[in-house]
Amino acid sequence: MNINLDDKNLSNFEIEEIKQLLDKENESLDDLEQIWYLMDFVWDEYNCNNINLNEENIGKFYSHPLWILNGLFIEQHQESMDHRNAISNWIVKQKYENVVDFGGGFGTLARLIAEKDSNITMDIYELYPSDYALKRLKEFGNVNYINKLDKKYDCIVATDVLEHVPDPLKDFYVMVESTKKNGHLVIANCFQPVIKCHLPQTFHLQYTFKFFAKMLGLKVVGKLEGSHATIYKKISDDKHSWKRIRFYEKISKILFPFLETLKFFIKPIRNFFRK
Repeated sequence: MNINLDDKNLSNFEIEEIKQLLDKENESLDDLEQIWYLMDFVWDEYNCNNINLNEENIGKFYSHPLWILNGLFIEQHQESMDHRNAISNWIVKQKYENVVDFGGGFGTLARLIAEKDSNITMDIYELYPSDYALKRLKEFGNVNYINKLDKKYDCIVATDVLEHVPDPLKDFYVMVESTKKNGHLVIANCFQPVIKCHLPQTFHLQYTFKFFAKMLGLKVVGKLEGSHATIYKKISDDKHSWKRIRFYEKISKILFPFLETLKFFIKPIRNFFRK
């Protein structure tokens, strides 16, 4: 990866840690695979385990300068920026007053939105913001990092977040509760074993996430064109039965291995009839 660190106002510690990571690159991989490879390296270095979760070790993992490197990579990776520009353009068109980027990490999407519409109050819900990410917000009067959701928003964005958390439905519920009625959620998930910090306990949701979205009072609007995200609209403020949600979550987990097996048969059949 060709990442210029000289003009980024990084600390000596951050520069040294990132350089050490870049020295471990696998030359046989493309740039995106390189980032995934380095994520797995740091995950293993901190003895993280995606089955038996250790909160202290995982906290260190998400606080590592690796995530600064990931943010810098995203901002020079065309496909990643195309997705974020599509999302930010859609949000700006809605004329929202307040938006939160849930798990917004490096702040790229939030800063894009803030640049395109200075009238939007943009919050980034993030438990592990880096000092570098905080520095970059100084030029924006309408962007803030927060560590809890304590008001209702016009729109909540979460891109590639829920596959990293141990209880994704609980976090999704918090997002829905923090969205105004008739407001929107823009969600992009990757419930796949792409990297080790994608938790296997979330993978069943690749088949049932929209079902749970409807249970939580959302309407599926559809794919956000030009991105990997789906738009949901909050159409109900009704209270939700967690007993019922957990019951269907158990069913989703039970069905998951069967659905995984079926896809290996269904895909070739589909491809055959598309010829």
